[in-house]
Amino acid sequence: MQACFVDQTVDRERDAIIGSDQILTWAQLEEESDIWIRKAREHGAQRDVPLVILGHKQASFIVAITGCLRLGIPFVPIDTIYPSERIQRICDISKSTLLFRADQSRFEKLNEIVTPLAEKQLAYMMFTSGSTGEPKGVQIGVESVVELGSWMRDSFGLGDHPVFMNQAPFSFDLSVYEIVGTLYLGGTCVLNSREVISNTEKFYVRIRDHRATVWVSTPSFAYQQLLSRDFNQKSLPFITTFLFCGEVLSTGLVKHIRQRFPNSNIINTYGPTEATVATTSIFIDDVILNEYDPLPVGYQKPGTKIYCDSHTGELCIVGNNVMRGYINREDLNATKMFSQDGKRGFRTGDSGFVDENGLIFCSGRLDDQIKLHGYRIELSEIDAALRELPGVLTGATIALRKSDGTVVRLISYIVPSAENTKYDDLDLERWKEKLSNVIPNYMIPSEMIVCEALPMSANDKVDRKALTEIYAKHNLDMVIS
Repeated sequence: MQACFVDQTVDRERDAIIGSDQILTWAQLEEESDIWIRKAREHGAQRDVPLVILGHKQASFIVAITGCLRLGIPFVPIDTIYPSERIQRICDISKSTLLFRADQSRFEKLNEIVTPLAEKQLAYMMFTSGSTGEPKGVQIGVESVVELGSWMRDSFGLGDHPVFMNQAPFSFDLSVYEIVGTLYLGGTCVLNSREVISNTEKFYVRIRDHRATVWVSTPSFAYQQLLSRDFNQKSLPFITTFLFCGEVLSTGLVKHIRQRFPNSNIINTYGPTEATVATTSIFIDDVILNEYDPLPVGYQKPGTKIYCDSHTGELCIVGNNVMRGYINREDLNATKMFSQDGKRGFRTGDSGFVDENGLIFCSGRLDDQIKLHGYRIELSEIDAALRELPGVLTGATIALRKSDGTVVRLISYIVPSAENTKYDDLDLERWKEKLSNVIPNYMIPSEMIVCEALPMSANDKVDRKALTEIYAKHNLDMVIS
């Protein structure tokens, strides 16, 4: 196996993947990936040509990822939560020639024309929200994945053969923590489907029975668990580490977790998809908790440089963990990427600062991009989808936040076209249904409000701040604290 895999000293009878459908030991994972590789080659799979993997928490999804990494094929993970139109766009943009359906263990031909990528030795391509309405393909190299695995092994204190609790979809780069952690550290990955997670009792029994030691999630997901009395050390006795990424980690959540899991470590990490999951880390102990509010996102990982641009206040990342660029988006690559000391650099779009001790803090976005439950969302992408709805002239979306900056929900304002003047006749639910065919469910606004016109700024841009103030004025019971 390639360098991004554990060496052969791992116990081959130890569970490697506990999927929603089957359990594979390390010996079985290697055997299954051998079979997958043979079939992939029979279907024309080639090195440096992307391959789409579509599914949801099946063990065969990880088998396919393993096979791709061994063959040198960049995998493009897509969860079935995505609408069909978005799946098709990702397939087109990535120029993938094959699609593997994990739920059916079946290959499908996407394109007869095989076009190897300009970037060689990519590990995967992850798609994020795009401001133009088109998803952006982030190209991550094998070297970045190997560096992530080494960092997790040397700095996270996860112990021998960690057992990861996976709940994030494979199309969300948070899941790369569990995938790489399992393959690189010789651990176990417990995959939890949406159906299991929705039943708290079954969810906790599953991760307890399989002795999960590492909880990986966004802070939002952990907040939801606080509603259950069983979210504690007694009910989940094997959890030794909470690994957070994707959102602001609040002192309130940390205090709750430390009360319920007094024997567990809490690690806060930060980094965009373009920097291979994360670039900073810090253990949140009593000293950090008592000294800082808001909490820092940590110290830069070894071999990586992160600093704040003195002119713009933007956090910038330099290192081998930075992506190889967005596929087919030279315009974005020209503005977001740079070179420094022979290494790739990335302008994150996040504001922040680095204190005299080297501690890094993230203060939010410099643009209209937001994070909701860990998902990166361009509000302008939702706006673009709104404008394509029948009977809609234009629209704009706002993000309602708590005082710590955490986004709690999305609200869209819609201006109907001239023929739709009777607001009472408009079917907002039908519009929501049509949106679900174009954008993922997590991007669909909680509420859609019809208005005559959108407020504009002096620069002739939609004034989202004014829309937020209008919403607050007419919704006095809005919970923003």
